[in-house]
Amino acid sequence: MEQKKIGLKEAISIGIGGMVGGGIFAVLGLAVSLGKGGTPISFLIAGAIALITSYSYVKLSLALPDRGGTVKFINKGFGINVFSGGINNLLWVSYIIMLSLYASAFGSYAPNLFQITSDKALDSHIYLSAIIIFASAINYYSIKVVGEIESYAVIIKLIILVSFVFIGAYGLFGNPNLTQLAVSNWESPLKLLTAGMVIFVAYEGFELIANAAPDIKDPKKNIPKAYYYSVIFVIILYIVIATITVGSLPFSKIATAQDYVLAEAAKPMLGKLGFTIITVAALISTFSAINASLYGGSRVSFEIAEDDELPHELTSKLWNQPIGLFITAVMTLFLANTLNLESISTAGSVGFLLIFAMVNYVGFKLSKEVNGSKTIPIIGFILCTVATIVLIIQQYSTNKTGVLIAISLVLFCFIIEFIYKKTERKRK
Repeated sequence: MEQKKIGLKEAISIGIGGMVGGGIFAVLGLAVSLGKGGTPISFLIAGAIALITSYSYVKLSLALPDRGGTVKFINKGFGINVFSGGINNLLWVSYIIMLSLYASAFGSYAPNLFQITSDKALDSHIYLSAIIIFASAINYYSIKVVGEIESYAVIIKLIILVSFVFIGAYGLFGNPNLTQLAVSNWESPLKLLTAGMVIFVAYEGFELIANAAPDIKDPKKNIPKAYYYSVIFVIILYIVIATITVGSLPFSKIATAQDYVLAEAAKPMLGKLGFTIITVAALISTFSAINASLYGGSRVSFEIAEDDELPHELTSKLWNQPIGLFITAVMTLFLANTLNLESISTAGSVGFLLIFAMVNYVGFKLSKEVNGSKTIPIIGFILCTVATIVLIIQQYSTNKTGVLIAISLVLFCFIIEFIYKKTERKRK
């Protein structure tokens, strides 16, 4: 059966849906705690790196359209070896980290609507565990349902967020907290960069367009537009949301409501109703992001095993879906229940910055083959590498756990690959 072709509108919504998943709901409070009045600048810095990286994705998606997306680009650029296998394993692990981030955000927002016990922290764990299990069940039930949920969720969350922007912008007039945006309230440039890198996970979702590349209609025209339009739209959306949040609430209030700050920011304009509407939007967004990322994570593990970079058993099925889906869900349950939001966010950002650095390097290396510039990918490679180093150094003093977890996960991905390749060689 031939795959239905994807139009420009659907391709853009894949990119926007991937980015405006749970990211903005999960990391906005964290960004403000790090960047203070300069938070919009932090979102701009992270967005600029994503936009430069999207150039490499455009060129590679046009030249090497494959449902394996990033996995195939890495293998094409570096060959199938321990290094490429380690990076691809990191992509799978980064999906699991993103899932943990979305589940944590769901767990932070849900108790504000309905408390199960008298302990909010316990409620958070109950909710985040329940949503991972529920989304896994849907993935097992029908992939078609996953796609349908995603298409409706993208529309609902965008309508709510864009409404928040318009009402919020109007509500800023005469708000005494507007002075918080003054340059005197910005953190140092290095801290603004760090804030941008911790929240970089809020931009990673554009890479999902690569997986849809073979099915996009009129690829020469639509693939570049899909990447650039979706990334630019999300940069503008995030900057405006960050501006409204910092201009609406005092820093002390943002710190108290860090995990559900977007809902709190709707209160000055719309009161309890605004708080509830944004909370519902956060729950829909994070749920749809978990749904789609579970599917994406299981696809990544399948592709890696198919390319013989992990045991071939991962291509087998369990309850009619790749076994990677079950492993992804179990790992997500473990991480989301054991790590705090900042550690999850740091680990996710380190993972994706390293992956994007490598994709940019592949774009540079294969520039002749893919008919692209050498300059833009190498700038992307340098920026992603420098950003990773700055993030690790800066976070080490304030969030040692997050940094150690991030480094351990990266090493784990390469060690697993090395062991697998060695045992395979012996077996053969």
